[in-house]
Order: sequence, then C-alpha cells, then structure tokens
Amino acid sequence: MKIQGNQFLSLEQLQDQYLSQNRQQTASVSKNGLSFQDILSSKTDSTPENGEVKFSKHAANRLVDRNIELTKEQVERLNQGAAKAGAKGINESLVIVDSLAFIVNVPNHTVITAMDQTETNENVFTNIDGAVIM
Repeated sequence: MKIQGNQFLSLEQLQDQYLSQNRQQTASVSKNGLSFQDILSSKTDSTPENGEVKFSKHAANRLVDRNIELTKEQVERLNQGAAKAGAKGINESLVIVDSLAFIVNVPNHTVITAMDQTETNENVFTNIDGAVIM
C-alpha cells in the first residue's frame, strides 16, 4: 500500500492511478505494429476478402464421397446464392445450383454439406431458415 506524505491515498487517487496504468497498457501495440483491437477486428470479420464461401471438412468429404465436381460457374452461382441469402437475413440456407443442393451457414460463409439430386431421396431439409434457387 502506498503512503503519500504519511497519509494513505484516497480511493479516487488510487482509482485514477490504476486507470491511467490500464490506459497505457491497453494502448500497447503488438510486435507487427497492430493493436489488439485491429487483430480482433480482422479475425472476427465474417466476410471473406474475396467474398467466396469456404467448405467445411464435412462438406469437402461429401463432395469427394459423392463424386461431385463443381465448375467455376457453379461455384460463382453458389457464392451469389449465399450473398442473396445474407442480404435477406438468412442464417442457414439451402442453396440449389443445377441439380446440387448445399446447406450454407451464411454468417460464416461456410458450406456445411453438399449433395446431388440422387441423394435427396426424401427432399426434406431441416435446420434451415431459407432457400435460394440459382
């Protein structure tokens, strides 16, 4: 405990001293010149720089297992479908491109699973809140 002139510091003095130390620590910069806030903002930004969806490990496995190969045009339409779903406020979307169906987590821009028309025996899709047909 610090004593100033044989007197104890007041709570306000301690609070000011403590808060000024914290402000100095908060303003620190990492080794590469970015602040913590800059790094956090870049990591939490849910929109990929190129605007493309990414495929989860599960979805990538489904594409391989089901011998589904996407053309550049189909990937572009899938990206457009995910963007349309996002514009409408959809979180989990069914995006249909040609005879392919994709479940997309729109906020994360991630394809969760993929299937072709032969795999949709029952034509029932659960846990979605919207659909986009491209």
